[in-house]
Amino acid sequence: MKSSGGPAPKTIDEYVARAPPELRPTLERLRRSIRSAAPDAEEVISYGMAGFRHHGMLVYFGAFSDHASFFPGSVVTTRKFAAELESFAAGKGTLRFTADHPIPDRLVARIVKARVIENEKRDQARRRPKVGKPRRK
Repeated sequence: MKSSGGPAPKTIDEYVARAPPELRPTLERLRRSIRSAAPDAEEVISYGMAGFRHHGMLVYFGAFSDHASFFPGSVVTTRKFAAELESFAAGKGTLRFTADHPIPDRLVARIVKARVIENEKRDQARRRPKVGKPRRK
């Protein structure tokens, strides 16, 4: 979303309020789908976009003058759903949609759940103690 010259939004509520009026209901619907699929995720504003964080960044969404975008944040997840996302693909990792042609709620939920699992596995792997050869003295 282009800057309005004022301060950057600090919450998703502020972000959505600044979006083009015709996109606001679609963005709220997307937000509810994400929240439903990842109830423990934290809402954030990052890189000037609305996002959700759970064991790292989960997903982002953004509003533009004539469309909105959803960013799954993972090439692995995007590839997993590639066939279903074909009509929304707009570049590497970017899904573009409009109020008239939104990404289906069930698909958003499946993507977000896949991202939750991906982030949790990555976080668990980081926390495991590294097992290696014993050091010689």
